[in-house]
Amino acid sequence: MFAKSLLLLCACVLPAASGQFPLWDPSVVLPSSAEVRPIQDVEFRVIKLYEPDADGFHWLHGVALAWAEGRLICSFGHNAGSENTASERADFRTSLDAGATWGPVRLLAKGEGNEAVSHGVFGHDGTSLWAFLGSFQGFREKVHTRAFQLDEDTAAWQDRGIAAGDGFWPMNQPIQTRQGRWVMPGIIVGGEFGSTTNPAAVALSDTGDFAQWRVVAIPKPVDLVIWGESALIADGDDLICIARCDGSNPVALASVSHDGGESWTEMAPSNLPMAASKPCAGTLSTGQHYLICTTTAEAGNRRSPLTIAVSRPGERLFSAVFAIRAAESPGPGESNPNAALSYPYAIEHEGKLYVAYSNDGGRGNNANSAELAIIPVEALPAP
Repeated sequence: MFAKSLLLLCACVLPAASGQFPLWDPSVVLPSSAEVRPIQDVEFRVIKLYEPDADGFHWLHGVALAWAEGRLICSFGHNAGSENTASERADFRTSLDAGATWGPVRLLAKGEGNEAVSHGVFGHDGTSLWAFLGSFQGFREKVHTRAFQLDEDTAAWQDRGIAAGDGFWPMNQPIQTRQGRWVMPGIIVGGEFGSTTNPAAVALSDTGDFAQWRVVAIPKPVDLVIWGESALIADGDDLICIARCDGSNPVALASVSHDGGESWTEMAPSNLPMAASKPCAGTLSTGQHYLICTTTAEAGNRRSPLTIAVSRPGERLFSAVFAIRAAESPGPGESNPNAALSYPYAIEHEGKLYVAYSNDGGRGNNANSAELAIIPVEALPAP
């Protein structure tokens, strides 16, 4: 969504100081970008090249993934104009061979007149696949979430209307609590970037009706500047929300809910450095929690390398970090020392973690290609 990569650097001190939310195991030294271990046997694919001369699109962002009936589906926001303007639309591609090749770019949804439909997330209610897409008017005004349901018989996306209002833009796929409630992490867009009016938030579905969600803002200090793009981890009966900072102090922000997302502790800085970018989080089939962004000791707001932090199975704190991809890479995919690798999205399927992300090739302004890393889950051990 908001795309500019800030170039601030900070020195982050571990173990956690008093008042920091614990995300990283303080008994483990967080590696620097040069020290972080690369993942063995990771495969790379290109989902969509940046090629404005061929297709007219100068902006791509917010890649999302879903599996449906043996097909891998990828959606993304697309704009022939500038980011977060009314010409934004949601496009998608489908792969029949687990991401090796991709079908044509097709329209998922677009707005009319001054309204845009942009990037979002996928969710499956047990019966059908849904897409929840951020929508707005003008330049990121009157933000809300629109729902689209996939008709498997016709392969068409059916517009189910506004699923969540109150400025909510979804950032990662909904997860289901032990009690059956669905919780979808996102941001409430309430003002300009750099203001105090853009908190992290969740949307709740108590009944499983994916066409209707209610929004809960996560409390924060009044003066905390935040661009609250967020992700969720379910840890037993608790939900942990991890959110993007504003960039002045590049650490992950965090909050916890003990009642399925109904109420939250006040958002606070954690003891884990993280670039100011949308995080992606979840739990692997091994019982390990993971967080994908750039989380190394000295990276600050640099959006490379793209990393994944993992916990030990069944434990809450992250205790190992691996490099998914560096800015410079033999490919496939773009390679540039100044490349920003950002806005990851991940799903696990048949023992592999599929991670989609934006790569700006050093161009800036989210003039992105969409790329994919396929990681064997067994390649992510924690000490």
